[in-house]
Amino acid sequence: MAAAALCRALGALVLSPPRAAIAAAVAAARPVATAAPAGVLAAAAGRWLSGAAARCTTDPMWKCRVKYTVRPLGMRKTGGRDHTGRIRVRGIGGGHKRRYRMIDFQRLRYQEGMEKVVSVRYDPCRSADIALVAGGNRKRWIIATENMQPGDIIRNSAHIGRMAVSANEGDAYPLGALPVGTLICNLESHPGKGAQYIRAAGTCGVLLRKVNGTAIVQLPSKRQMQVLETCVATVGRVSNVDHNKRVIGKAGRNRWLGKRPHTGLWHRKGGWAGRKIRPLPPLKSYVHLPCVAAPPGQ
Repeated sequence: MAAAALCRALGALVLSPPRAAIAAAVAAARPVATAAPAGVLAAAAGRWLSGAAARCTTDPMWKCRVKYTVRPLGMRKTGGRDHTGRIRVRGIGGGHKRRYRMIDFQRLRYQEGMEKVVSVRYDPCRSADIALVAGGNRKRWIIATENMQPGDIIRNSAHIGRMAVSANEGDAYPLGALPVGTLICNLESHPGKGAQYIRAAGTCGVLLRKVNGTAIVQLPSKRQMQVLETCVATVGRVSNVDHNKRVIGKAGRNRWLGKRPHTGLWHRKGGWAGRKIRPLPPLKSYVHLPCVAAPPGQ
């Protein structure tokens, strides 16, 4: 009898709400004399349902949220393969084991003020050196500038005054607060997004001019870009200037770096080979300026 009642209750799961169906199934399986109150059954059904249901959230990146830490994190090598196991990028594989340091590219992420450089060290995941800075009750890794040394004091500010500031190397200021001709690095394309440009070793950009709340910056590739003057940049040149002068010396060093050799077969060169003299690309603008309407009759 108990088995038949349990089967009938499970068959009604499709037609009844989940909590009521589970409560009915539990009540049917128990003897009548020892049946528990409805509230206890509903609580037990809710616990069972919450443990078996899939986790729901409105944030699609909830699995990728990681709290910031200055401790090195382990990395898993992909060998140039994507999530399906197929090679998407050739020439990647092997190499020495590396650990990742989380770099904070938003200099104004926490608060304004001064910070002290604790140490400057090599980072295996990028060409530039990184610096550990401390301010208040926090520490973080940033991209080090050319002459940054342990013990230096750097400043973070978001204020744009009427006159340009005299910033030192390593300070972070909006482009509108810096004088024209300043060498900058770690440049933002949008305010608050974090540094995306001029982050490679030994590179620097030049603040050419400021026009109507925007700033024109020349990138290391000689291309010019226009951003808002509230975008933050670091004063100075990126560290590890002699990175492009390193000598590989042997094929084994490239394998240490995780670079696999290409095939030894001869490949005919196409039209892409050879020197080409081309004009510089036009100005790349990240500012959405209002379009000027054409006068009537044109």
